[in-house]
Amino acid sequence: MADDTSNTEPNILSRLRPPEGAVHRKKRVGRGVGSGTGKTAGRGQKGQRSRSGGRRPVFEGGQLPIYRRIPKLGFRPIDRKQVEIVNVGSLERFDAGTVVDVDMLIAAGLVSKRHDAVKILGKGSLDRALTVRAHAFSASAKRAIEGAGGKTESIAQPEPQPEA
Repeated sequence: MADDTSNTEPNILSRLRPPEGAVHRKKRVGRGVGSGTGKTAGRGQKGQRSRSGGRRPVFEGGQLPIYRRIPKLGFRPIDRKQVEIVNVGSLERFDAGTVVDVDMLIAAGLVSKRHDAVKILGKGSLDRALTVRAHAFSASAKRAIEGAGGKTESIAQPEPQPEA
């Protein structure tokens, strides 16, 4: 079978051109009356928009701007800590005797990678002995894990890295 991918015309990419009439020359305004866009350069007569700097994107003609009409809401602290929570009932997916740490929780999809701490909460039940390592535990989560024969181990929260 013959190979149809070979062209009889070599270097066809070097000769590609846009279709006729697809590319227009830039209109050079203010270049004499004979050009059709001389004198006022297509800006009309007088007024704010005929002058340089006359088109500010948020200017509303002197009316109170929208960013001042709408009330200020909320507050987002710069140093907010992102604490991911995992309920005890979600730990059922791990086998008995497993050491469940933050990396395993990330791998299981229970926690995102972008967090400052992981806290285990007590919603749900647990029927197998697990060793759970996290940054924090609620009192009910500790009771549930230790009641099932497991252990809870608190790990230190990582220090935030200074941005260079």
